[in-house]
Amino acid sequence: MLGLLYDIHGNLPALEEVLAQAGELGVDRWLLGGDYGTPSPWPFETLDRLRELENATWIRGNGERWLREPPLDRPEVMSVYELFAGGLPDDVVDWLYGLPPQAELDGVLYVHGSPLSDVESFAPEPQDDEARMLAGVRDRTIVFGHSHQQFRRPGPDGTDLLNPGSVGMPLDGDTRAAWATHDDGEFTFRRTEYDTQQAADAYRAMGGDFGEMAGRRIERGSD
Repeated sequence: MLGLLYDIHGNLPALEEVLAQAGELGVDRWLLGGDYGTPSPWPFETLDRLRELENATWIRGNGERWLREPPLDRPEVMSVYELFAGGLPDDVVDWLYGLPPQAELDGVLYVHGSPLSDVESFAPEPQDDEARMLAGVRDRTIVFGHSHQQFRRPGPDGTDLLNPGSVGMPLDGDTRAAWATHDDGEFTFRRTEYDTQQAADAYRAMGGDFGEMAGRRIERGSD
């Protein structure tokens, strides 16, 4: 069974509970979809925990790309990323930045945001211009994250669009950690209870606008 973990964002309490549930379900392979440690109370611990997983396929999210290509248009992110990147050894930064932007497993295409971009993602409801985000991909299942919303629906050009949701910071109104499994050709959405208040308090303790925003998201399951 393949476990799909996206958008953990360094939320170690959520990750640990998800991994415990995955062990009970018999997950023995992993697709890790990006935005792993990112600025958070537990960035290094999260990376260390994920690197313990066997049979794991990693792809790069915008969070990993930003270690070398910081988002100049988002100063509130720039400041915390400078601290995050500065605390990582150069070889770890090189490894995270060098992760592939997509992977194919069992005929399914896995990306972070969309085939076009790691910062543009499909919405739960069809949008007028979303075909461009396919970047020529058609007639296949595409699994993606970035928007932190768990859903599945048909997409343009014969595609099947599936978002497992966010392990560490769901934004679909449900505060439980969101992830998915793939087994015998079938996808199953999963939700896992964890101590959201512990996580929210730890993010707020980071201080600043970013810490407050992250804490609020975790408590509400939305912006």
